Amino acid sequence: MKYKKMFPVLVIIIAGLFVISCGNDEDEALTILLWQAPTISNPYLANGTKDVDSSTLILEPLANYDEEGNLVPRLAEEIPTVENGGVSEDLTTITWKLKEGVLWSDGTPLTVEDIIFTHRYMCSLPSTEDVCGTVPVGNVDPVEGSPLSVRISFTSPAIYPYTLFVGASSPVLQKAQFAACLGEAARECDMENLHPIGTGPYRVTDFTVSESEVGITSSIVYEKNEHFRAADRLFSKVRIKGGGDAVTAARAVLETGEADYGWNLQVDPKTLKTLEDGGKGTVKPAFASLVEYLVINFTNPDPSLGSRRSEWDGGNNPHPFLTDPVVREALSLAIDRRHIVEQLYGAAGKVTCNVIPAPPRYTSPNNEDCLTQDIEQARNLLDEAGWIPGADGIREKDGIRLKILYQTSTNSVRQSTQELIQGWWGEIGVETELKNINAGTFFNSDPDSPDNAWRFYADIEMYANSGGSVDPQSYLSNWQTEEIPGSENNWRGGNVPRWSSQEYDNLYEELKQTPVGPDREKLVIRINDMLIQNHVLIPLVDRASVSAFSNSLKGVRANGWDSELWNIHEWYRE
Repeated sequence: MKYKKMFPVLVIIIAGLFVISCGNDEDEALTILLWQAPTISNPYLANGTKDVDSSTLILEPLANYDEEGNLVPRLAEEIPTVENGGVSEDLTTITWKLKEGVLWSDGTPLTVEDIIFTHRYMCSLPSTEDVCGTVPVGNVDPVEGSPLSVRISFTSPAIYPYTLFVGASSPVLQKAQFAACLGEAARECDMENLHPIGTGPYRVTDFTVSESEVGITSSIVYEKNEHFRAADRLFSKVRIKGGGDAVTAARAVLETGEADYGWNLQVDPKTLKTLEDGGKGTVKPAFASLVEYLVINFTNPDPSLGSRRSEWDGGNNPHPFLTDPVVREALSLAIDRRHIVEQLYGAAGKVTCNVIPAPPRYTSPNNEDCLTQDIEQARNLLDEAGWIPGADGIREKDGIRLKILYQTSTNSVRQSTQELIQGWWGEIGVETELKNINAGTFFNSDPDSPDNAWRFYADIEMYANSGGSVDPQSYLSNWQTEEIPGSENNWRGGNVPRWSSQEYDNLYEELKQTPVGPDREKLVIRINDMLIQNHVLIPLVDRASVSAFSNSLKGVRANGWDSELWNIHEWYRE
């Protein structure tokens, strides 16, 4: 793609990407480094998180998620609930009331027509099934007699109604600016997509993008929006410098002090610690629900089975030893999760025994036995179940040998994790063969690819997954029986372990009918516990994104549930 053609603006080569020039206004300027370069300021057309984050300075949703996964009002006066009358008793409508006096950066007032238009805009775009198809939104309409209220209607009860206009990826657009940008015209609206008029704290004054043999770089300059609700507390200028690499960005914040904030620093923990020792900045993790875990194959992946390899076949093709719950439990007990975190993740990880590690209201307290490695107990369990070490120390039972093919994507941290686990499993008498597959192949859902995660031609595989949303219902749907991948559904479906439980399926159906509140929280915990206590998945690490900020920068609240820059209007410098 040639960005010079896509964006008819002055394109410059950004030299010295992480160096800040001197000048009187520099003391009041905020510099943010995004080593993945933003190329657009419209999150509905974003090519990744970096585009959503750069848009957050300009555009606002009705509500954000805070760092604990709680909803907080932004353009809305309050969060609608059944208790305050904002959500109907039958859960088919949610009514949002706007704050009074909110202005766009051009000085015109925000109205409910802007919200109605934004929904129309979203639904006009290609690939918007998640907004206008699978989410059964009927209408987005003004409320008669209440000029600042908008009602979203659902065609069936919405157990979790906080979908549209919530979070940084779903902000409100100005109708007057985007009216000619519907459907196929959306990507041709260069000025609108680069310089949107917003209600947020800042407005774009310059957006340049360059592409060269070293990759894409970009530079965005913002000035404060004088019409913002707390404009007096903002920086006079903000610069986002995009491109480069994570280590250079980390060094600019932590060691040299040339920048204020470095985003999503995918840097090994030892390097980050060394840079942090420079004394200029602080490393801060943002946790949400991303968990690195082992997936157990409940079907037989033996190549000799041919077309039946890793096919569930209604439960008629069981794994020769991983269907034994004792073996699965022993494998979990043998792992030292704390060591994995300390050696390989540092601030970017913490031990978890749950597939739903957050928000706290959904976190089970019932699985803490995995926090401590217990090699001896793992050996005892296998002994009692009749898995006896052979002459070479590898356990066998009824002629079946405990030999595991353990695969994951090619990634230095993942290969180091594999090697650690291979050693621990060896201590309990399990032989482990390691395999790593290029990430582009491993995570490619092409049904003809034998090496992807869904085909699962191995005994155990490892990757990270997340609910993506504060509400875990959609995520938990993955382990229903109907979600088992196989040749009949072109290897589609989230139930990669091929585990089938009628009790789980029934609990999930109950979850779909249970409104937000204590009963729903208890159900989520029960469902999580079924997955963990049956060792369908073996969680290892609760993973965070890690950023760094200058010691003089205050007000930063690291957030894994929303944009990292979600509360930039509260940032200040001492």
